[in-house]
Amino acid sequence: MSVQRVMGTETEYGIAVPGQPGANAMVTSSQVVNAYLSTTAARARRARWDFEEENPLRDARGFDLARDVADPSQLTDEDLGLANVILTNGARLYVDHAHPEYSTPECTNPRDTVIWDKAGELVMAAAAGRAASMPGASPIQLYKNNTDNKGASYGCHENYLMRRSTPFADIVRHLTPFFISRQVVCGAGRVGIGTDSRGDGFQISQRADFFEVEVGLETTLKRPIINTRDEPHADPEKYRRLHVIIGDANMSEVSTYLKLGTTALVLAMIEDQFLSVDLSVDMPVAALRAVSHDPSCTYLITLRDGRRMTAVQMQMEYLEHVRKYVEDKYGSETDEMTKDVLDRWESVLTRLEDDPMQLSRELDWVAKLELLEGYRNRDGLSWDSPRLQLVDLQYSDIRPERGLYNRLAARGRMERVVADAEIERAVADPPEDTRAYFRGRCLRQYADWVAAASWDSVIFDIPGRESLQRVPTLEPLRGTRVHVADLLDRCETAADLVAALTGED
Repeated sequence: MSVQRVMGTETEYGIAVPGQPGANAMVTSSQVVNAYLSTTAARARRARWDFEEENPLRDARGFDLARDVADPSQLTDEDLGLANVILTNGARLYVDHAHPEYSTPECTNPRDTVIWDKAGELVMAAAAGRAASMPGASPIQLYKNNTDNKGASYGCHENYLMRRSTPFADIVRHLTPFFISRQVVCGAGRVGIGTDSRGDGFQISQRADFFEVEVGLETTLKRPIINTRDEPHADPEKYRRLHVIIGDANMSEVSTYLKLGTTALVLAMIEDQFLSVDLSVDMPVAALRAVSHDPSCTYLITLRDGRRMTAVQMQMEYLEHVRKYVEDKYGSETDEMTKDVLDRWESVLTRLEDDPMQLSRELDWVAKLELLEGYRNRDGLSWDSPRLQLVDLQYSDIRPERGLYNRLAARGRMERVVADAEIERAVADPPEDTRAYFRGRCLRQYADWVAAASWDSVIFDIPGRESLQRVPTLEPLRGTRVHVADLLDRCETAADLVAALTGED
């Protein structure tokens, strides 16, 4: 497998009500999500999220964590009655841990995931604008970032479908060094050192300081570099969903594209047992933070075998092995997107080693650092200046007219990967090559009959039937446009569809 892999992102957005620091974040987040229900893009407002098949306490190491000892934040399979919307583009928009969260539909490659991830920004901006326009409402601002700079962090997770047969120990051994080092490519940048940002300075990653252990099940406490949640949302005999919690929320399309594409390639090597080199890091959590605290990219990571290398050099090791893997497996038949990821990855690493500031048009942390240094040089500001933290925050403001990233992109100062028209279309339409197509079409076409849905099922409430009708979608690459478009086109009602699927017509 190349960069082609079922994948997606989940992003919790920072939320604020200007002038109301004591505003209840959970209530405000619910207002944002519920406001989107009133838009035509969210016609399927009757459907609820189906929690029945979820099991967030199952651990990839071979056991289930007991509910009575789990932190409440881990019980994501409980319906708390919070706002929860299933969109016609196959995505999920809901309240999670007092933040509005957008989960992309399933995609099959990094470029498509960028499209539907950026579509999430448009969804969130529309939702916040609608919520603020309600009578008596206050303005609500959303930020695609990862910390409030007061000690709290919220996540941007990635999901990758893998073969169940891949030993989890291999995933841990090979991905830990990769995740420690890849932040030089996909970090979002942050003013302040430490979880509460009290230390002066700038660092590469927003999330690095919040990780405490190497491997674990939790996502909000004792955050692990490798998360062991074993919740495939697919056939559990065939698939594992690797739940990655260590990435930053990226505004830059290049950062997101490379984050997803390079990880997909490394996973392919792990699945095929091609990666034999051992880059295990001594004291991985400390190394993760040290790499983030060094924007010069010269910090030397100590490996368990005694070698020392920078994060850029470690990424180059992975790149070298990926190139050999792709050449051995695909040769001249290598697809164009895989070639593009490899070429961009090499170009970025080469320039990072030479001078990181050359990447100010491509990588979030470098673009942000260039902006901040401009203010520092012009106004003589030190790193503890509150103005710099405001610039940091404004970079991730999702409003087109206010967000600094968006303003840079509008002026042609950030390199793009996808087109605006593709992003705008993805706000309402699902990917056509995964089961998200079936889910999205059902939510658009049979809105009044969809009682609930999840990643692996759509549940219909058919008049005249005593029980709800569950249509399982355990195969992520079934339910695509090729598979079901003709069927959906000829089924005028949900009753027609269920009858056709069950052989009753």
